[in-house]
Amino acid sequence: MTEVKLVYFAWVRERVGVPEERVTLPETVHTVRDVAAWLAGRGEHYAAAFENSEIVRAAIDCRHVKPETPIAGASEIAFFPPMTGG
Repeated sequence: MTEVKLVYFAWVRERVGVPEERVTLPETVHTVRDVAAWLAGRGEHYAAAFENSEIVRAAIDCRHVKPETPIAGASEIAFFPPMTGG
């Protein structure tokens, strides 16, 4: 099992209900996509935040990553909505 800090931004944070938390991930969670799926199963607030997990962006230790990125060695995983420019 892996302990990691999860950080949520913007509407992801609003739906989850907390800005950050420390969790112990199950051994079956290996990628960012796996983390999002595991979170979606934690309750209705998480399910609402990750209902369309493919649009939620992620960063591991402050580096933007793709959903298939392995989380091995991560100390922090952040989730946030897509960003727009202007």
